[in-house]
Amino acid sequence: MNRGRIEQSMNHVLALVLAGGKGERLHPLTLDRAKPAVPFGGKYRIIDFTLSNCINSNLRRIVVVTQYKSLSLDRHLALGWEHLLNPELGEYIFSVPPQQRIDERWYQGTADAVFQNIYLIEKENPRYILVLSGDHVYKMNYADMFDYHVRNGAAGTVATIKIDKKDAGAFGIVEVDAGSRIIGFHEKPESPVTIPGDPEHCYASMGLYLFNTDEIISELRADSVTSSAHDFGKNILPAMMGCGGLYAYEFKDENRKEAKYWRDVGTIDAYWEANMDLVSVDPHFNLYDRDWPVRTNQGQYPPAKFVFAQEYKGGRLGISLDSIISGGCIISGGRVQNSVLSPNVRVNSFVDIRESILMENVEIGRSCRIRKAIIDKDVYVPSGTIIGYDPEADRERFVVSEGGVVVIPKGAEIR
Repeated sequence: MNRGRIEQSMNHVLALVLAGGKGERLHPLTLDRAKPAVPFGGKYRIIDFTLSNCINSNLRRIVVVTQYKSLSLDRHLALGWEHLLNPELGEYIFSVPPQQRIDERWYQGTADAVFQNIYLIEKENPRYILVLSGDHVYKMNYADMFDYHVRNGAAGTVATIKIDKKDAGAFGIVEVDAGSRIIGFHEKPESPVTIPGDPEHCYASMGLYLFNTDEIISELRADSVTSSAHDFGKNILPAMMGCGGLYAYEFKDENRKEAKYWRDVGTIDAYWEANMDLVSVDPHFNLYDRDWPVRTNQGQYPPAKFVFAQEYKGGRLGISLDSIISGGCIISGGRVQNSVLSPNVRVNSFVDIRESILMENVEIGRSCRIRKAIIDKDVYVPSGTIIGYDPEADRERFVVSEGGVVVIPKGAEIR
């Protein structure tokens, strides 16, 4: 299928972005917001990467399925995304909370979240359904996966990424035959099944699925009357495997780097590491690719500003090195290195910030030293505060991850 026909055929695909998880492993960043709404990379939200993939892949019908603490996510979609598409042409992005059309329960699993929206699916009547996660960071052209799905005559296609065999214990592993037909699923195996002809690598599921609508609705209806976990990976895909129409699609990265980049930022340490990926000299994930733009809600902020150049007159120097500094930030006589600053952050004199993430409206008082920390929105850090240098002292006041990242929640008062 040629590129033009593929892009035209994408009109027959309905994208369902699952964005309703509690995000408990990201606490305290998810105390007041859904995981996909957590700020990332300075000015973005995590969900922006999946939605940008949709737009760049010529997907024009997108439903974001929400559930927990969705206010900030709904607001972000309304301000930054819903205006991009033209409803008069049948294009849209909108969010859908639990409708309780089936019964009064909330979503019980990923498959149940889709099943409870069967009314919406049948009303839209797409030929294909693309199920996406709203909390992964990557670049992917879904049109290539669609072409693969159609050429194979598949009932369902699972996006996979090639990983080292030694890392398989952290993933759901997809077993395939020589023709990439799926013949098994293995959750975090100790002895993983490798790719045919490649004994050192496995295929890990990315939690991204493309289905023929009629076939997936049939499977969802059958699963709904069982006592299963109502999960795609645990229940739906293994049930579909018997029909022989389930295929694995190997992830093609639009990031244009040698190593493929896909990150599940579902834990504090993974989230911190993914942000730190952005600030290296040659970052693993390229935010500056004009051919694959990442869109978001653009606030009206003045340019970032760096003031005081008194390096030899008392050491007051406003400087940033190997960092991302968003609009509205003022670095007033302090040093920021290997860090990510969201809009409207103020760093005052004699401050030293290293390997940290500072979200919107954070202010750092004079003479603070901060290392390997995440400071959520609307926090004032008093002058002289030291964070990230004494693990025991940090644990007495803040949340500290297994990897030693100090997390200060939104609006916290630091004494």
